[in-house]
Amino acid sequence: MEMSRTRAIITETERKYISREISVSENKRYQAISRVRDRLEELRVDVSLLEEFHPRLLSELREIVCGEKFE
Repeated sequence: MEMSRTRAIITETERKYISREISVSENKRYQAISRVRDRLEELRVDVSLLEEFHPRLLSELREIVCGEKFE
């Protein structure tokens, strides 16, 4: 049995819609973009939580997103 990959912010389907890897209506593409924007807003809450309760994990997130080390 194959385990499915977990997603970060964008689902596999949304990646395909946004990148135009598959042909969908502009409405579906817009909806995918909108869902990602909503998740980015939730990410702000998560960052605040990590800042307070787990700074090391926040540092790992920043390193991935920003591509540089944060201490």
